[in-house]
Amino acid sequence: MLEIGSLVDGKYKVLNIIGQGGMSVVYLAMNEKANKQWAIKEVRKDGIKNFELVKQGLIVETDMLKKLSHPNLPSIIDVIDQDGTFLIVMDYIQGNPLDKTLEEEGAQPQELVIEWAKQICDVLEYLHTRTPPIIYRDMKPANLMLKPDGTITLIDFGTAREFKHQNLADTTCLGTQGYAAPEQFGGIGQTDARTDIYCLGTTLYHLVTGHNPSEPPYEMYPIGYWNSSLSEGLEKIIEKCTQRNPDDRYQSCAELLYALEHFEEIDDAYRKRQKKRLAIFSVTFLLTILFLTTSVLAHIGAQKAKIADYNSKIELAEKTTDQKAKEELYIEAININPSDKTAYLGLIKDYLEDTNFSLEEERQIELLRISNASNSNKKLMDYLKSNPEDYAEVCFELGTAYWYYYEKEESRQTSAVVWFAEVVQHEKNNQMNKNRAMIFRDIGTFHKDIRRLQDEGNDAGHYKLYWDNLKRLKEVNDERPDREAITVRLYKEIVSQTYNYCKYYRDDGINKAEIVSMLDNIEADLIKMDSTQERIKQEVQDLLPLIKDTTAIVNATYMR
Repeated sequence: MLEIGSLVDGKYKVLNIIGQGGMSVVYLAMNEKANKQWAIKEVRKDGIKNFELVKQGLIVETDMLKKLSHPNLPSIIDVIDQDGTFLIVMDYIQGNPLDKTLEEEGAQPQELVIEWAKQICDVLEYLHTRTPPIIYRDMKPANLMLKPDGTITLIDFGTAREFKHQNLADTTCLGTQGYAAPEQFGGIGQTDARTDIYCLGTTLYHLVTGHNPSEPPYEMYPIGYWNSSLSEGLEKIIEKCTQRNPDDRYQSCAELLYALEHFEEIDDAYRKRQKKRLAIFSVTFLLTILFLTTSVLAHIGAQKAKIADYNSKIELAEKTTDQKAKEELYIEAININPSDKTAYLGLIKDYLEDTNFSLEEERQIELLRISNASNSNKKLMDYLKSNPEDYAEVCFELGTAYWYYYEKEESRQTSAVVWFAEVVQHEKNNQMNKNRAMIFRDIGTFHKDIRRLQDEGNDAGHYKLYWDNLKRLKEVNDERPDREAITVRLYKEIVSQTYNYCKYYRDDGINKAEIVSMLDNIEADLIKMDSTQERIKQEVQDLLPLIKDTTAIVNATYMR
């Protein structure tokens, strides 16, 4: 055994023993130069038959872990092969194995167990989607470390293997009896991802009931047998995980994860309540919900179910005339699939139906920007960034919402500039949107800086650049006219700022005829505009007299 206080490989100081098994001892060690703690697993030759075989298994385990990177897996830092001993230096996982938690506290609350299960599904799905896939094969509470922050780390890869088609020889007596799937004991089939799903099911059974499946009565009763308050939905999930035939289990951890995220919806009591609520809706809405429920409950795979759920919410949102219900459906859709633009664009369109972007609507957009997706530390809109073109399109619409519709008029442009800057950074294909975003960004920067430049006496020349940007913006809008509200508010900016900056335009050398021609064109466009929206009609009526006043100011200014 390693001596406490000794130095391993010249850098790891052994502090104390933190675990011990039949073949190995685990020590806590400190790399004093890096001021970081590590765990050292020591496997000694003494007393172990076929040490070389054990050693080769450990080499396979460490080589496998070295290739992996996941927050719920330990990292292998070093492997030291000495005479008579084999040392593995790895992350020190602070916490307790779940078998110890069970021993001290008994059955765990189902809410906690479900959260742990989601984390385990995530790491197993990661392993199963490697090339080639990695099958863990020894899921049990003793191999799950619960850290102080509530996260789970999967440890001990001694029985894990890379999946190889038609390799039936790997199924002989591997795993822990009681937790292991039938195929792990040979003669039934090859272990694959569904084997880990079985083992996870037995582990969840132990955690939520407190009854070890490897001890008497050696039978897994429905979890409600032990505790009638446990969810029927969770009971059905565990039963499906632990079917003897792999084809009858969940076929992937992604599918299992989706079921865990919706376990209450599988509960019979929940479904009865939903049926009562559905009775108040119209026949069309009822049929749509039933179709959605059928899609969710049909075991066709997590991704297909998510897509169906997402598309149904989009479809319902587009059909409903209730603005609040529409908003809620779009937000639910975003939470289901935050990497798709459709729900974001639908939500923004819904917000702008009344030609006003309110403070409450802005707060909801901000929540989407800063909130984490379910079971992830990743922000919702960060998922959208994985599709830069879609992200740029959503950012352009948000920038437009702030620029032309935001309730706080004094903050419209400064708030919008942030989103237009994102468009400039991420847009690759839609050159028109990128060019417009650059114009908006430059105009917004002008408004942000002009007062300071005036105070410093450094504003000369900036008005000409500003006027040129306004002209370019109108030219783009003339080529491809935008919504009436946007056109009217663009015209309002041109007219009102010409009124405010007329003297500065003259000093920057802008031609009077050019300004008057712009004002005449705007007036003609507004007179021809036949809007059906009362708010737009009123804005047009308010703007027409301002055009006349501005034209008079221009004429007077250029006569001086």
